[in-house]
Amino acid sequence: MPESRVVIVTGAARGIGRACARRFADDGCHVVVADVEEEAGAQTAEEISGKNGGALYVKCDVGDRLDVHNLIAETLAAYGRLDVLINNAGIVAPGDILTLDESDFDRVLRVNLKGAFVAAQAAARQMISQIEADEDRRADVLKRYAIVNMSSINGEVAIANQLAYVCSKSALLGLTRAMALTLAPKGVRVNAIGPGSVSTDMLKAVSDSPELQQMLMSRTPLGRIGDADEIASVAAFLAGPDASYITGQCVFVDGGRLALNTVMPAD
Repeated sequence: MPESRVVIVTGAARGIGRACARRFADDGCHVVVADVEEEAGAQTAEEISGKNGGALYVKCDVGDRLDVHNLIAETLAAYGRLDVLINNAGIVAPGDILTLDESDFDRVLRVNLKGAFVAAQAAARQMISQIEADEDRRADVLKRYAIVNMSSINGEVAIANQLAYVCSKSALLGLTRAMALTLAPKGVRVNAIGPGSVSTDMLKAVSDSPELQQMLMSRTPLGRIGDADEIASVAAFLAGPDASYITGQCVFVDGGRLALNTVMPAD
């Protein structure tokens, strides 16, 4: 790459987003940490600010278009450009079709789906403006632009009492494919990641008992919970030049779970 890339990671205060922010900083990128959690977001930015690139925290509610526009403006003010968006912000709300409150359904879809759309639209428009303004349209320059949406294996398989989350992650796969078709001729690649069970606060929120933990192991061929850094490594790959011929895809990082049509034998 001709210069350090500038990467926005939404939902970067904790979990997979924080791991992604660390990974891109380790790779020499300037990283913008976007999150509604001010203290944790600022801590993440401070943690990675001494890496090879710079780091900046911006408070951002991705479901609020004005917040997202401010995020882009702050990024440009600090670094002058935007090359990669990691659309990671996401929330959960328990409830099945009989019990889920409508307000909780709206709240999850607002962050997980609308927020991903709003952030991707703003980021894509900025990336395209940079491409059109750049007289040097060599292939290696164009390879720097990418959007990675954080979906889930629950975009393919469902959890009954996480109806809103399942809906949002399924829709995010469709958003990824449709965006990829529009942006491919422009020079921006769009892909998704579908994590399986990863050690994060969100996993603890939906599987907080030994019985549920055992169930997770029974349907995971690799026999362990994934690490957030393992997801971050895939994000770095999809956003980088080694993935320059990949767009419109979802990479499921699930320990083999979607390949399994039964449960693993007990030890």
